[in-house]
Amino acid sequence: MWDSSMFLSTLTPKFYVALTGTSSLISGLILIFEWWYFRKYGTSFIEQVSLNHISPWIGGGNSESNGSESGVANGSQIPECKVWRNPLNLFRGAEYQRFFWATSKEPLTYYDMNLSAQDHQTFFTCEGDAGNAEYEIMQTAWRERNPIVRIKAAHSAIEVNPDCTPAYILLAEEETTTIVEAEKVLKTALKIAEVNYKKSQLMQHQSPVHEAIHRRDTNALIYIKRRLAMCSRKLLKLKEAAKMFRDLSKEIPPIMNVLNIHENLIECLLEMQAYADCQAVLAKYDDISLPKSATICYTAALLKARVVADKFSPDVASKRGLSAAEMSAVEAIHRAVEFNPHVPKYLLETKPLILPPEHILKRGDSEALAYAFFHLNHWKNVEGALNLLHCTWEGTFRMLPYPLERGHLFYPYPTCTECADRELLPVFHDVSVYPKKELPFFILFTAGLCSFTALLALLTHQYPEPMGVMAHTVLNWISLPFYFFKERLESVLPCNLLQQLSRI
Repeated sequence: MWDSSMFLSTLTPKFYVALTGTSSLISGLILIFEWWYFRKYGTSFIEQVSLNHISPWIGGGNSESNGSESGVANGSQIPECKVWRNPLNLFRGAEYQRFFWATSKEPLTYYDMNLSAQDHQTFFTCEGDAGNAEYEIMQTAWRERNPIVRIKAAHSAIEVNPDCTPAYILLAEEETTTIVEAEKVLKTALKIAEVNYKKSQLMQHQSPVHEAIHRRDTNALIYIKRRLAMCSRKLLKLKEAAKMFRDLSKEIPPIMNVLNIHENLIECLLEMQAYADCQAVLAKYDDISLPKSATICYTAALLKARVVADKFSPDVASKRGLSAAEMSAVEAIHRAVEFNPHVPKYLLETKPLILPPEHILKRGDSEALAYAFFHLNHWKNVEGALNLLHCTWEGTFRMLPYPLERGHLFYPYPTCTECADRELLPVFHDVSVYPKKELPFFILFTAGLCSFTALLALLTHQYPEPMGVMAHTVLNWISLPFYFFKERLESVLPCNLLQQLSRI
């Protein structure tokens, strides 16, 4: 039988130095890869491989229970992570571009702009545009990555047909550098859009193509009116803007489900401090059957906090208990925080704001940014509201011990928000993560293994003789059970069988 003691006696200190150094290098490479994978996908690569590939082979684990985790690891979207158009999105030329000029930082990601390009193609083009040069130009213009090329294409479309509404929309969004200029271009576009709408309305029932053209003209008309209302809001013509938003909210075309104009109306009414009117709008849209948003949940909390916030004192409340009105306000805050836990840090200004993206993920950091960017001043205008939020919002997490697995008032918090938000938000923004992911066991284990083997390699390099003796002693100690096992076999098995085993 093979004698391990002879092999151990031939090992030199150089062997132990090479062995420990190689082990440290390999464990370090594994640690670097695990850390990179965790930073990108929010989970451990080794854990995913063991759960999704190894466990099914040995009959353990449930692949379906880890479907959401594997979906995140592969970067795929699940239904809970549907991306929505930001109802309060800024103008690219008048706002986003000015930010770029001032900071040399791109405020929008390519992924976000690509989603907008798809929206614009859906809204402002249709199958009835085939053969019309101006609309074919605009079909490709939306998807151009370079803004200069997009603007040139819009001018080319206007030269072909001065009544090309989508071209004016693009110029208002991207070429104008002030809100006043954008409003001027949009008013020109509105006149053309109204004429095109009336023409297509008369012919909409003649064929499916005419119906598609009418739907496109309707989308363009509503979009232009909404952007004009937003211009009025930005120029502080609040009553005019509120009226336009109210009129638009009565429309019923499919595009209304995408624009969420009621959120524009809520924000405008808060700026006017017309809290009773704002409450009436909330009563219409804050329904359990409708998809919630941070605007609806946090505005409801703000309106309830407004009743008690100016006199609220945490010391007094802890002694006498919460009144009915205070309890209602606190419950509304907890409800809002459960829906989107990222918002309070922005409202309390413990995390810096940036320009919001053109698309948001409900319950994600992108939605929190969009809400806080436009609503922070409304919370400041209500005396004591931020103080009440500061004193009570963290209580939500004590009420929900496992927020990823359970939902108290809403469905369980989705696990894919971080990956989607990283696609929507620029690289210079530190994406808010909830709940904060702890380092997986395999990263900690690999880090410990790397550190231990690196220390052994260093000690072996510095003190080769003593470390060689120690390694030899440890290996001998480990091999002792095998000698006892060998003696036991020799006493039980026949000699011829032992000889055959030794040959093997």
